[in-house]
Amino acid sequence: MKDLRSIIIMLLTLASWQLTAQEIGLQLYSLRNEIPKDVAGSLALINKWGIKEIEGGGTYGMTQEEFNALCKKNNLKMVSIGAGFEELEKDPAAVAAKAKQFGATYVMCAWIPHTGDDFTLADTEKAIAVFSKAGKVLKAQGLSLCYHIHGYEFRDYEGGTLFDLMVKKLDKTYVNFEMDVFWVKHPGQDPVALLKKYPGRFPLMHLKDRKPGTPNSQSGHADDETNVVLGTGDVGIKAIMKEARKAGVKHFFIEDESSHAVEQIPQSLVFLKSLK
Repeated sequence: MKDLRSIIIMLLTLASWQLTAQEIGLQLYSLRNEIPKDVAGSLALINKWGIKEIEGGGTYGMTQEEFNALCKKNNLKMVSIGAGFEELEKDPAAVAAKAKQFGATYVMCAWIPHTGDDFTLADTEKAIAVFSKAGKVLKAQGLSLCYHIHGYEFRDYEGGTLFDLMVKKLDKTYVNFEMDVFWVKHPGQDPVALLKKYPGRFPLMHLKDRKPGTPNSQSGHADDETNVVLGTGDVGIKAIMKEARKAGVKHFFIEDESSHAVEQIPQSLVFLKSLK
């Protein structure tokens, strides 16, 4: 009986991981050099990798119907689309309509406008106002807004950071966050600690690893070639994956900005599937 119980537990654990592995998605920006040249071939390649969920927002010159048909043909679900800060500020209803055309359930904003590398309290407060208003519009349409951290938000503020202020001021009913683990590590933060500090606030996650020896920076910029195969960098992907589910991450997207993304993505998938 004891042996049978052990076998059942092992099988349940394996089944749980297999489900997780199948839910690893791809941010289409990873193939920004390939997709415009061959949309159909690129989506077919993603399907070949076994990926089923994608994050994007463009149709690459195709009609919406043509692009959606290609996604369906390749068993790809557009979970999240990107939207510019200005779009959310000026016409969040149009952003919601666009998301629905793709069949997405999340809208992600990846950048808050600011001057040079000087991200200020005023920039933060404006973002809070814009995201709060847009988040309510999107929520009314059955959509969820997430702000994608880029590293400059971790500047000191009143014993914490400007990011802490954003979390405090943005109502989780309307606005949450997409953690890009590279851009949490790059300014010297700990992705696992942040997941533990704010459970439930990161429904989306970008999986990206950083070349060891890369200097930290709060600028929100880095050499694309510092993106390496998951598990070979210094971000700590294994520990992050262990904590992410407990912290409420629902969708994972590999984002590889290097010029070797096509070669590295399959290797990253092998690493993720090897995790226990």
